[in-house]
Amino acid sequence: MVIIGYKEEVILRIVRFAAQGKIKYGILEGDNTIRCFRGSPFAGFKGSVGSFKFEGSTYRLDEVRLLAPCVPSKIVALGLNYGRHAPEIKMALPSVPLIFLKPSTAVIGPDDKIVLPRGSSRVDYEGELGVVIGRKAKDVPSDRVEGYILGYTCVNDVTERHIQKADGQWTRAKGYDTFAPIGPWIETDVDPNDLKLETCLNGEIRQSACTSDLIFGVAEVVSFISGVMTLLPGDIIATGTPSGIGRMSPGDVVEVSIEGVGTLRNFVVAQG
Repeated sequence: MVIIGYKEEVILRIVRFAAQGKIKYGILEGDNTIRCFRGSPFAGFKGSVGSFKFEGSTYRLDEVRLLAPCVPSKIVALGLNYGRHAPEIKMALPSVPLIFLKPSTAVIGPDDKIVLPRGSSRVDYEGELGVVIGRKAKDVPSDRVEGYILGYTCVNDVTERHIQKADGQWTRAKGYDTFAPIGPWIETDVDPNDLKLETCLNGEIRQSACTSDLIFGVAEVVSFISGVMTLLPGDIIATGTPSGIGRMSPGDVVEVSIEGVGTLRNFVVAQG
């Protein structure tokens, strides 16, 4: 996906950030320059990114605070969407996409803190590819899904494992504040169907897989979910985690890296 009418054709890496007391969107040019534009990347999106109205200001990446790259009304997540993940949590593979919701209040951004709730027994990382919806989507056929996707990002579907097992349904286990790190940006020019995904805990690789191993791929998942509920601009679909899930403890650093997208890093702390 490219931006039309800007220089020649520039691949878009969209960032949302805080600087000088304001929250803005911009394009990350190279490794360290952000060029700001007015409004939201979702305004006027009709299947491809059009011309942005740049406001003239630029920032260095190292002088701003990156935020979650969008403000979703909901995160729709997939359970058991990698074949090797189901056996490690002793569950059978689903015959249709197994979906659940994480609230928008769980969202945090790059370098933010994952807060372990008081009394929690085991809180796990789950690295996932996130799909960023670009425009309102309802009953979208799988062969038209691409026109509804703005881009892709990294997601950590943080989960309190003992509560998940005790409750039987997953809302509480996955819905705590800070349990949905997203970022570091929206990458708009990447094929989601064969990307390497790795999750590192304190620099050690714990999860390593490829999105080609997804049981239900991106197009099928977006089509299925849009048949259940209306997806709104900025909503996130977390496509599921591979095997290798594990516990996080206070002081840990967890990083979700996806080929062609980027690395989402967060720090783990105890509540209070």
